[in-house]
Amino acid sequence: MRKLIRKLQQQSLRRKLILLFSFFALVILSVNTLIFSRFGRMLNQLGGVYESNRQLNELDSVITDLQASIDEYVSTRSFDSIESYYDNEQNLRNHAETLNNEASDNALLLAEKNINGLCHSYLELAEQTVDAKRGRNVELYAQLSEQTEKLGAQIHTYIYSLNNELFKSNSQTYQRVSQSIKKLELVSVAALLVIILASVAIISASMAMIVKPLNRLATAANTVASGNFEIDVLPVYMQDEVGVVTRAFNQMVASIREYIVKQRETLERENELKENELRMQNHLREAQLKYLQAQINPHFLFNTLNAGAQLAMMEDAKRTGELLTNTAAFFRYNVRNSEDATIGEEVRLVDNYIYICNVRFPDEIHYEKDIDESLEDMKLPSMILQPLVENAFNYGIRNLERHGMIELEIKEKNGRICISVWDNGRGISPERIDEILNSPHPAPDPRSSSSNGVGIRNLLERLRLYFENDVTFEIISEGAEMGTEILITIPCIKG
Repeated sequence: MRKLIRKLQQQSLRRKLILLFSFFALVILSVNTLIFSRFGRMLNQLGGVYESNRQLNELDSVITDLQASIDEYVSTRSFDSIESYYDNEQNLRNHAETLNNEASDNALLLAEKNINGLCHSYLELAEQTVDAKRGRNVELYAQLSEQTEKLGAQIHTYIYSLNNELFKSNSQTYQRVSQSIKKLELVSVAALLVIILASVAIISASMAMIVKPLNRLATAANTVASGNFEIDVLPVYMQDEVGVVTRAFNQMVASIREYIVKQRETLERENELKENELRMQNHLREAQLKYLQAQINPHFLFNTLNAGAQLAMMEDAKRTGELLTNTAAFFRYNVRNSEDATIGEEVRLVDNYIYICNVRFPDEIHYEKDIDESLEDMKLPSMILQPLVENAFNYGIRNLERHGMIELEIKEKNGRICISVWDNGRGISPERIDEILNSPHPAPDPRSSSSNGVGIRNLLERLRLYFENDVTFEIISEGAEMGTEILITIPCIKG
């Protein structure tokens, strides 16, 4: 409906008027056609009201004719009488086929079914009478002829009774149809009146839609003529001649207003440009400072740590040398510019981290690993295993009163790599597990964020992106002080 209104609004005034009057002419024609069609159906129904009575009368006449042909054949046994018998017999069969033959609760249909049955019995008796006459069995055909007459009389009685009942019913139907025709006449007159009133109302509304924009345009023109250009833009709903004039008026007012405020806008624009220039200078200074800060070469740190390790070896401080070597390897891996890694590289990074932690926190970490060596060349994103182990240490077993255990297991199952990081620490609640895995923005929590800033949720998203969602990630914990296990399965991709 809205699309139709938009299309109508885009038409010219002349075409709108033509479409409007054509629409009402079509409506009036359609209503008249519908009314005449309804009248025709009712007249046809009225003409067929007494059709059932006519058919019963014909059936009664056929039975009378058939009985007369039987009597004539019995008495004369002529060729004409037997031919008349067969014609009337077939005629009766045809009429009997039109009668109801189904059981029904309706008394009229039940009576019609009984007549149907009597007609078939009558036809059988008639056939037996003719056969007895042909066989010259006088006693039998006399007896059968008498039974045929009695059955025919009985059928006449039934037909007469049913005809009377049908006449009453059909008379009531005739009255109802007559009343419906009268009502239809009233409805037709009322419909025409409604159409006329609706036409007047719609035509009036259409004229108002045309005149209203003109009045609005005249008012705005008077306002502009008085020197006031601060008026609202006139809405343009139509694409006709009035819409074209209104659009041109809006453009004229906008041009005049733009000319008046041009100098003020120029000054404001210059001030804005100066402010933007100052902001850009500040941003440039900040960027230069950050760039200078980023110039510190991380290799200077690695070389210093390696020099310290060599010095420790020269001075027979083996543990200090090993600590510096592991620390250098750990930081070198962290800052390398590569997203890809192998399982072997990731496991060695975990070994470096565990060594450093054991130096910092003696006897706090009992670490075991079970790695399938055939998987060491398989690819995965870098910085996956170490953050999981760090989370297990910092927020699972650190400062635990009992011995803390961390186990790392990497095996192949059903053609996929299965990674397990388990600790016997503090555990995590099911609600928190669900929030970490399913919430788009989980609240901060020790189990969802490690000290090096790589959170479990971030880690999961990196895995999904790297393996195109072909990843399963589970966090298993039976509750407080029951430990936690993180299970990850990824596809096998050789590095």
